[in-house]
Amino acid sequence: MKVVFHDDFYAVYTSDPAAAPGRMEAVVAEIGSLAEFVEARPAAAAQLALAHTTSQIESVSNLGLYSMAALAAGGAIQAAAIGLTESCFALVRPPGHHASAGSCWGFCYFNNMAVALSVLKLEGAIETAYVLDIDLHFGDGTVNILNDRDWVTVHNVEAVDRDGFLDEVAQAMAACQADIIGISAGFDYHRDDWGGLLLTEDYFEIGRLVRESATRSGGGCFAVLEGGYNHQVLGANVKALIRGMSEPSE
Repeated sequence: MKVVFHDDFYAVYTSDPAAAPGRMEAVVAEIGSLAEFVEARPAAAAQLALAHTTSQIESVSNLGLYSMAALAAGGAIQAAAIGLTESCFALVRPPGHHASAGSCWGFCYFNNMAVALSVLKLEGAIETAYVLDIDLHFGDGTVNILNDRDWVTVHNVEAVDRDGFLDEVAQAMAACQADIIGISAGFDYHRDDWGGLLLTEDYFEIGRLVRESATRSGGGCFAVLEGGYNHQVLGANVKALIRGMSEPSE
C-alpha cells in the first residue's frame, strides 16, 4: 500500500505531543514491510487558500511552521489523488482537523483533509466526498471549513463505547455513496492511548469497512494521520488500519 511520507516529518518542530520525538519513527518501523513510500511534496499557496484565509496562512508562516505544515497538506493532497485508484495513507504531521479557515488550535495549523478534498474538487477529480473522523477529539476545523459545501459530508464518530463506535462506523459506511472517502485517522481512542476505548484490531475493521464502502460506490479511499500519542501502540494501530484499507491481494 502506498504511504505518503517525507523524512522532514521526523523533525521535532514544536513541544506538543503531535511533534514529539520518536512518533514518526514508531510508525515507520511498524509499517515498513507493508508500505510503498511516496515522498511528500508541499502544497502550493493557492491550494492552501482553497481552505484557509490569507491571514491564517501568514500566521502559520509567522510561527515558523509554514514549510512543515504545507508539506503535511501537500502529502494529504497526494494521498487523496492516489486514493482515487488505490487505498493510500498520508503519514504526515502536523495534524489538521482542528484548523479552521482563519484559526487553528490543538496541534494543527492547516487542515490537511479540507485542503486535499478541495483540490480534488477544484480539479474535477471528484463530485462528492465523505470524511470519517475517528479521532478522540471532534474535528471542528474540518466541520467549520467543509460543512457548508454541499458536495461533502463530514462525520465525526460520537459513540462512547467500543461496540457503539464500530456500529456507528458500519452504519455510516453502509449508507455512504461518495467518489472518495477520507479518514481523519486519529488513533488516540485506543485502549492504551488517551481515549481508552478501541483495540488495535478495531482499526483493521474500520479500514475494511471504509474500503468495502468505497468499492461498492465505485470510488476511492485514503487516510490522513491526526492524533495518536502512545508510541508503543501507534505503529501497530496504523498498520492495522492500512491492512484493513488494502485490497485483499495486497
